[in-house]
Amino acid sequence: MDAFLTPEVTQALRLSLAVALRSVLFSLPLAVSAALLLSRARFPGRTLLDALVHLPLVLPPVAVGYVLLLLFGARGPLGGWLAQHLGVHLAFTTAGAALATAVMTFPLMVRAVRVSLEHLDTGLEQAARTLGAGPLDRFFTVTLPLLAPGILAGAVTAFAAGLGEFGAVITFASNIPGVTRTLPLALYTAMQSPQGDALALRLAILSLALGLAGLLLAELLVRAVRRRLGRA
Repeated sequence: MDAFLTPEVTQALRLSLAVALRSVLFSLPLAVSAALLLSRARFPGRTLLDALVHLPLVLPPVAVGYVLLLLFGARGPLGGWLAQHLGVHLAFTTAGAALATAVMTFPLMVRAVRVSLEHLDTGLEQAARTLGAGPLDRFFTVTLPLLAPGILAGAVTAFAAGLGEFGAVITFASNIPGVTRTLPLALYTAMQSPQGDALALRLAILSLALGLAGLLLAELLVRAVRRRLGRA
């Protein structure tokens, strides 16, 4: 195991886990809100908003990273304001890598939550309303627990996908060792090195194992939560 987890592999693994976790924690509340808005609200421009939310799924990741660079770069409208007023710099930083990953995985979480909403028994919410529960009370005591399988599935799937995000990260955050060089970027770097075949193989195996583990974990968590809700 020590021979497999070389310092380069360990550094890339830790950074990938940190970036993926930060991206999920940042975007999950927004994804739940977006799913509720798109599923239950009716307003002008809803179709356009739906398309914008899912746009990262069809755009080249490099294009997403370039747009983020235009917006959040040092001379961008948002990046310049953040740097000037809050001292926050996102481009070419670990936080920037997390932001790029969050944007790319955001649609996955929205879709997972929307699927749960479409299969939600609205009669339970109506019953709570009849018993006098207000909107917030209904959401936190009825809707949110019933959405738990979809939220968990979306979060774990987005986390697993975030571990493999490449194009948006390298464009917006660059490929800086110990700062933004996640597993896929480390794999890319190793492939460019004449002596990097062994390291590239380790990174590829690790990426495959993490992706498979993430998908299996998502499925197991969803089944466990559904069984628990069924018994309740």
